[in-house]
Amino acid sequence: MAKTHFAKAYIKGIDSMPRKTSIVASLVRDRYVADAVVILENTPRRAARPVLKAVQSANANLLNSGVSIDPKTIRIARISVSAGTRIRRYKPASRGRALPFEKVSSNIFVEVAGEEKEKK
Repeated sequence: MAKTHFAKAYIKGIDSMPRKTSIVASLVRDRYVADAVVILENTPRRAARPVLKAVQSANANLLNSGVSIDPKTIRIARISVSAGTRIRRYKPASRGRALPFEKVSSNIFVEVAGEEKEKK
């Protein structure tokens, strides 16, 4: 029986709204990493690139953990997007007013799981 190992990656400060980023993250939830990479490379949304980087980073963390992992068994165990820091800015308006707006960022958390290679 093969033992399951986990690795994670956490990317902060993505310049994209959390709601838009979580739509892309839900495309690859509970999938194998190889399938997720193909899906994210062909997704025409701006948030697909940071999600792809997070998935590849978690994959590399698992493969370089010192345990021999079978690359075909690596799948995304958890992926979540949360709101990051908000930068408050002002836009000039008519009659000397200033209208506030916020630049919202998001944080991406990815955890992958893979099984150990069988010893021959």
